[in-house]
Amino acid sequence: MSEMTPREIVQELDKYIIGQSEAKRAVAIALRNRWRREQVPPPLHQEITPKNILMIGPTGVGKTEIARRLAQLANAPFIKVEATKFTEVGYVGKDVESIIRDLTETAVEMVRSERQAALRQRAEELAEERILDILIPGPRDSSVPRGDEGTRQKFRKMLREGKLDAQEIEIEVNSPKGGVEIMAPAGMEEMTNQLRDMFANITPGKTSTRRVTVAEAQRLLTDEEAAKLVNEEEVRAVALDRVQSGGIVFIDEIDKVAVRAGSQQGADVSREGVQRDLLPLVEGSNVSTRYGVVKTDHILFIASGAFHLSKPSDLIPELQGRLPIRVELAALSAADLVRILREPENALVRQYSALLASDGVELHFTQGGVQRIAEIAQQVNERVENIGARRLHTVMERLLEEIAFTAPDHSDITLEINAAYVDSRLNDLAQDEDLSRYIL
Repeated sequence: MSEMTPREIVQELDKYIIGQSEAKRAVAIALRNRWRREQVPPPLHQEITPKNILMIGPTGVGKTEIARRLAQLANAPFIKVEATKFTEVGYVGKDVESIIRDLTETAVEMVRSERQAALRQRAEELAEERILDILIPGPRDSSVPRGDEGTRQKFRKMLREGKLDAQEIEIEVNSPKGGVEIMAPAGMEEMTNQLRDMFANITPGKTSTRRVTVAEAQRLLTDEEAAKLVNEEEVRAVALDRVQSGGIVFIDEIDKVAVRAGSQQGADVSREGVQRDLLPLVEGSNVSTRYGVVKTDHILFIASGAFHLSKPSDLIPELQGRLPIRVELAALSAADLVRILREPENALVRQYSALLASDGVELHFTQGGVQRIAEIAQQVNERVENIGARRLHTVMERLLEEIAFTAPDHSDITLEINAAYVDSRLNDLAQDEDLSRYIL
């Protein structure tokens, strides 16, 4: 569980998300409250439930990114789902309980990866011994005199120095168990998983012989030995605990299942049904998964939506009450887009510069060029459809299309991206509303 203070959490989020300080403060407090809850002695410990959050704002302003980065900071199982993919029980569509099952799968993979990483050194040692057995065949029983120990140590030294990496050897590795494709009706995902597990357990494990280089053999055998060292029962137990005490579910497009006042026909009936099916998960219920029963009482739910055609009060009252923290995210201005292009650690300017540097092309973005890119993106957002920072991706792709295509033909060149260059590539498209509608 993260012990970062709310201020430290916000500082970390600032590295990747520009603005939206209110939303950052809300999720920082929610994450810190989890750590605070761990310090509370029982029985009050169990009574403190997370305060779920409803983010309100247009697309492309950072709602999903805030939740995703929060989960990374907390090292918590995280899943993002679209509310529109789920339907009321009895309709064709996914069952809402599959959210928790998918979250549990994520947690199991996360814990398994952590355990394998922790056991990596031991796995490398075992893999090394297997490779030496192949290179120097002979008995390894300790009761048998071994006159080849000196040879074995010489080969071990050469192996560790990488002098044998290019040599080819034959190794036996476990073959992946053949999967059985099972077609099941929507809403019966759990039965499908159980049947797949049953058939997988019936099929005996097989090995296959592969001829690979020593370097590749080290990687394959290390992965195999690490998987053998992991205690799967422990992985399941830790994963279940991590889901129940630290899981984060991000439900996007919650506004699409809100029923507008005065409308109670057609698809709206199913939309309200989705809300009622979501309610037990958010309130706290038990969900059966292939790894055991998961209690959802302490899972943090973050819902988001643009609420252009509906409003939060259109959600059913019970669900509104389970989303007590409301934060509104502001639309992005041209100044925000300039900061997004330059300031985050994964800024687009840095991404494109690194990509083209691999072809020997050095991009130099001037302040005027970055300002002009942001202005054009903002203009198109205002005239066509406001998709927030995602518009920068389409603008940057169009701006650098020519140099990205011809970069392999050049080497060691420097291209300055200034306002004049941006206008020469994009101004006509940005001014023509019909073209920008389909291209930008």
